[in-house]
Amino acid sequence: MAKLQSQGVHHITLVGADRQTSIDFWEGVLGMPFVFEQPNLDDPEQNHLYFDPGDGRLITIFTEETRKAESAPNPNGIGNLHHIAFAVSRATYIQAQNRLDERGILHSGEVDRGFMDSIYFRDPLGQLIELACYKFEPPAGCSHADVLREAHSIRTAAKAINIDSEHLADAIEALSKGAKTVK
Repeated sequence: MAKLQSQGVHHITLVGADRQTSIDFWEGVLGMPFVFEQPNLDDPEQNHLYFDPGDGRLITIFTEETRKAESAPNPNGIGNLHHIAFAVSRATYIQAQNRLDERGILHSGEVDRGFMDSIYFRDPLGQLIELACYKFEPPAGCSHADVLREAHSIRTAAKAINIDSEHLADAIEALSKGAKTVK
């Protein structure tokens, strides 16, 4: 049976509150340029806002002026969205905690994930947002996924719990030489 091969995320759409709350958060806090808006073609009572998260793809928000921001965390159940992670540069990551503090946005503080650093906070509607910064740059001609795939092979061979800096360094070395570890 043939696959329906995806080629990346096209866009993510979230249900928002009113137009201004959405623009203030997605453009004002996260720096995603507001691209355009139009009516929600499936529900003309709603507006559809489009933002560029930095890679030319889209984050879209359905808004309705009668809906107000409600910051209670979204339900955490089977089939529900847990969080959305956005890539940020090391320079931005270093500033994230102070910039969230300046806006009075509660956050997790820095979280070390082994192969990346993260900080978590909620949008005005309770959706968990993660700003993630890789701890490495892939060698020329390789992607972050290539390095992580190789580091995972090294990690599992070493029976380590998670990918750490040593696994990343060894993976980058192997990929730079054009070698791959045995799986």
